[in-house]
Amino acid sequence: MDSDAVFKSDKRRVFKEILIILLIVGLVTAGIFGYGVYWLFYDMARLPEGDFLTEETSPDGTYTVRAYVANGGATVSYAVRGELVFNENDHKVKTIYWSYREEDADITWKDDDTVVINGHTLDVPGDRYDFRHD
Repeated sequence: MDSDAVFKSDKRRVFKEILIILLIVGLVTAGIFGYGVYWLFYDMARLPEGDFLTEETSPDGTYTVRAYVANGGATVSYAVRGELVFNENDHKVKTIYWSYREEDADITWKDDDTVVINGHTLDVPGDRYDFRHD
């Protein structure tokens, strides 16, 4: 093999390695940026607690939904936050409802696992309603 062919082969190998490294760095950067956007704007665990409005317990007593009204200040409208409390287990309280431009919460249970909050039907514990995703 002549030295020119060896040089070209080494050059291709180095180019592939640099390309792979740049691709990995780009994917990691995009992942960190994507998670940061989610954490800043969509993470329901970061919502303000608010002032207590009302609560309703499911017919079988397994869950309780508590509603709070959050006042964002002079330039932001009121919002209602609903959280699910697991009465029989030691699960962490989970925010399942967040709606903007509301001041009251009408909570009714259809059955043991289905709750209606201000007209939005949720199957607990899996469903959530967040106005930012509409």
